[in-house]
Amino acid sequence: MPHNMDTTRTPCEDDWRLGVDIGGTFTDFQLMNTRSGEVVALKTPSTPDDPSLAVARGLEDITRRHGIDPSAIRYFAHGTTLAVNTLLERKGACTGVLMSRGFTDTLELRRLRLSKANDFFVPRPVPLVPRRLVRPVDERLKSDGEVITPLRREDVEEQVRALLEEGVETIAVCFLHAYRNPHHEQMARQWITESFPQVYVTASTDVWPQQREYERALVSVINAYVGGRMEAYFTTLEKRTRDLAMPCRVFSTKSNGGVMTAATAARRPVETLLSGPASGVIGARHVASSIGDDHVVTLDMGGTSVDVSIIQGAIGQATDNTIGDIPVIMPAVDVSAVGAGGGSIAWTDSEGVLKVGPRSAGARPGPACYGRGGTQPTVTDAYLVAGIIAEDSLLDGTMVLEPALADAAIDRLAAVIGRTRSETADAILQVTTANIYAQLLPLTARRGIDTTGFSMLAYGAAGPTQAFMLARELDMRRIIVPPAPGTLCALGCLVADFRADFVQSVWRDLDTLSDQDLGDTYAGLETRARAWMEEQDAGVADVHVLRSADLCHIGQSYEINVPFPDVASLSTEDLNRWFLERYQKVYGYHDPHAPVRMLEARLQIVGVTPSPPVFSRPAGDGGRARGVRRVHEAGDVVEAHVWRREDLRQGETYPGPLVIEQYDTTTWVPPGFVAAIDDFGNLIGERA
Repeated sequence: MPHNMDTTRTPCEDDWRLGVDIGGTFTDFQLMNTRSGEVVALKTPSTPDDPSLAVARGLEDITRRHGIDPSAIRYFAHGTTLAVNTLLERKGACTGVLMSRGFTDTLELRRLRLSKANDFFVPRPVPLVPRRLVRPVDERLKSDGEVITPLRREDVEEQVRALLEEGVETIAVCFLHAYRNPHHEQMARQWITESFPQVYVTASTDVWPQQREYERALVSVINAYVGGRMEAYFTTLEKRTRDLAMPCRVFSTKSNGGVMTAATAARRPVETLLSGPASGVIGARHVASSIGDDHVVTLDMGGTSVDVSIIQGAIGQATDNTIGDIPVIMPAVDVSAVGAGGGSIAWTDSEGVLKVGPRSAGARPGPACYGRGGTQPTVTDAYLVAGIIAEDSLLDGTMVLEPALADAAIDRLAAVIGRTRSETADAILQVTTANIYAQLLPLTARRGIDTTGFSMLAYGAAGPTQAFMLARELDMRRIIVPPAPGTLCALGCLVADFRADFVQSVWRDLDTLSDQDLGDTYAGLETRARAWMEEQDAGVADVHVLRSADLCHIGQSYEINVPFPDVASLSTEDLNRWFLERYQKVYGYHDPHAPVRMLEARLQIVGVTPSPPVFSRPAGDGGRARGVRRVHEAGDVVEAHVWRREDLRQGETYPGPLVIEQYDTTTWVPPGFVAAIDDFGNLIGERA
């Protein structure tokens, strides 16, 4: 991407929106001018020890290169992997937990399910908090919230002092049946804050007051575990943006695809765990909707994994997410990891069979060709050896790869499997494609998706490189590569709406639940939701609420989430009918005589941010191919024309094989496909 500076701008002429995605390897920036439609992008190395430092450096770099006054940036939203990486790497704060006496083994007992049903020797998961740091408190509520044993301040403070002597830095509070009556948890949190102001405290009812003791306790523990580090990060980030004379507030993306203020995120960092993948899906939907395509499979291939989501008009939501071996019940964009990424290591098993992933070279040392000490062959090394990427094609040549190191890494594997260097690189790419295909196909089948009616939207640093190889295996309508696929998650940050979820456990049979109680439940949720929206002070264009309920037949172990329309008066008869209709759609049958139970009432509030306009991109004069490169792929060697993406002319078709290079990625278009540039700058690939 060109970085020529434009010094003719003045702050009054510009109105910029900034999206930033902080990844493990790179921090991505997208700046969008809402008046002209101009978009500029930047990738800069992340600084894991202080992620806000990479943001500050990148902001200085991108504004200087493009002559943008920071005071003209009116909106700034960002996503970060800091919380999820802290959780996965087990680098959070030393956390203590206060629980009701008699229930302090909740985190150890979990759900007593084997992660692999056919393996009795699967390792036991290690809790985030050791048993010695879970302390009992003498208090007790009935299942309806009535107080049996009152909470005493001296008991709470005594247990907190004991935890602090053990080196505890943050504390989570989770009492039995607090979802029915949060008073004890709220008092405990207040007393701890008053007596120990240096301690970061989380109460489960502040985060997610849903019935299910283990999951609710775990959410509060995660929030406390990452909370101290996230609070410090957000405080530092806001200070650094002020030092750069940016007048706008800092917003953070959420796992559910929304955004919230940095102050809210500091209190509820657990809501940012899956914000990175969610931001990518939001950006993908923005691109797809701009060209009128509402049936899309998103393919986000980064350094470690391949994430997939299915968009059918709206973005799917899920409440059964897993991070590592930790279940998280809070709503999030429905994204599934289906394969290995560009940094995934190729290896052979005991039988000599070639495998790719799940182990990854990560950011450090990274693929062998990065020259940072990595010696094992990765997918990125295979791209380089196969000729798909060049040593000087990444980041406009500012990140130079080392072919000799990639050759050496591939050669060691080639000696094991008895193939040439090029054949081994080709085999790695074929196995990578097969891995993604093998997991993507059942995923679409479980959702009842016929991929022939869908497009694939590829993004991430390696998504466009791998997408056409995967398209050979799937009969999909077309492949869409957005103008800046490597920074699409940053685009998702700047176009996301404000969004928050609220839940109330009900656990009542519908025939015992009155219409008045049902209406009061949702009215209470809406009051809390609108108070949250006012707290964000976001200046949204519109606000609306989405209601749903978790319901099941009595005796069933699994519930169905049933969204329903906004009606003037809600009745249990309507709820029963909507449930049966949904049950029929999911399972193909229903029993109208079986009694129904309502487990949870759910409400999501959406504050619609003013959408930046979608501008068509004027057709350029085009250019010529930069040369020809030999590419080894799919068991063949082909002569591929190499193009810079900005040299492709709108209205013309370009038959494969093609290598299309740009600032943030390389797109490989194999034989049998043609590519074209649409009016919005998207690269559209179809079968020849």
